[in-house]
Amino acid sequence: METPIRIFVFSLIFLLICIAFQRVRLKVQKYVILLKMFTGIIEKIGSVAKITSQGKNRHFFIESELASELKIDQSVAHNGVCLTVVGIEGNIYEVVAIDETLQKTSLGTWQVGDKVNLERAMKLGDRLDGHIVQGHVDQTAVCHLIEDAQGSRVFTFHYDPSLGNMTIEKGSITVNGVSLTVVGSQKGAFSVAVIPYTYEHTCFHTLRVGDKVNLEFDVIGKYVLAKVGALELKI
Repeated sequence: METPIRIFVFSLIFLLICIAFQRVRLKVQKYVILLKMFTGIIEKIGSVAKITSQGKNRHFFIESELASELKIDQSVAHNGVCLTVVGIEGNIYEVVAIDETLQKTSLGTWQVGDKVNLERAMKLGDRLDGHIVQGHVDQTAVCHLIEDAQGSRVFTFHYDPSLGNMTIEKGSITVNGVSLTVVGSQKGAFSVAVIPYTYEHTCFHTLRVGDKVNLEFDVIGKYVLAKVGALELKI
């Protein structure tokens, strides 16, 4: 084979290898993202067993049946906040929250004995029974009203609309890690209906008027809002 032809063949093979590698890399990135995604379907309710401080960080020791199934460096959503497991001993595991997390979520108000909604990151291939939840709290809200709706309960929450977040009726919202459907929406406020099963098997049965909750708005809606905002700036 003459040299120019040989160079061409080797270049073509190298190009095909690069394309294949890029496709694999993108698939791996997709899988990594999925491995740290949640659905808003609560697995267990945990309890805060102990709290210690280290500088501005706070260590939470959570008592839960899930502890025996966890491993170090695993991601677990706590009332919608994704935290990494750093220690396990018996039925208690340890996670750490940095100062920013404590300031921007309800974790800064946690006390020993408080109940916590827990969900492990979903596995690749699992059903998405709730909606796409990242475990990144956008802001907090305050429980304004709890109404009995002939079996169900309707919770109304107020939040600061100046941060640019919004809800729509029939859209998805995550409240303390629980995937819910918005039944009423207005600027700075929304309502959700909680069925008896969800009420009993999450921390909603401990929620009272005036309590602070973590909110994660629908990720697709956030991208749409960002895109619309970018288009408005160009006009």
